[in-house]
Amino acid sequence: MLSNCQQQTPSNNSATRPTAWVDTFQQQLAMMGHRNWIVIADAAYPLQNAPGIQTLDTGSDQTVVLTEVLARLKASRHVTPIIYQDREFDYLPATLPGLGAYRQQRQPLLAGRVVQTMPHDSVFGRLAEASRTFGILILKTTSTIPYSTIFLQLDCAYWNAAAEKKLRNAMKATR
Repeated sequence: MLSNCQQQTPSNNSATRPTAWVDTFQQQLAMMGHRNWIVIADAAYPLQNAPGIQTLDTGSDQTVVLTEVLARLKASRHVTPIIYQDREFDYLPATLPGLGAYRQQRQPLLAGRVVQTMPHDSVFGRLAEASRTFGILILKTTSTIPYSTIFLQLDCAYWNAAAEKKLRNAMKATR
């Protein structure tokens, strides 16, 4: 589903203006759980047609969308993101117009978080496989920096891998 998002209330600060995509995202987030994905995509990210994938045109800058999404994920009690980016992003030439400013804006948003990298082409395979069973929400932005898309695989916020391993070991022990 594609939607063109309009600002709902005027503000002097364009970075804090509420937009329709935020409401839709908040509704979707309430239904999402571990194994769902949220993709904060650059402008050239392709429209995917798998049934489990929904795309929203945010009409917003990528760092604005990333800020909003990370804040709402932090406030949620049920999910936490595993963050991925395209491996190619780290190899972009410093002379690329807008790259330096974008990196400066994005760095504090991801500071203190583990950001895993993977080749761009491998991402599509992971999303295609996940979309067969789990929902994927793509938030398309106005960014024109190549390979800047951020991929968030949601994980359970109240149950971690160590707890799961302990549970599985306890189950094995009682067989």
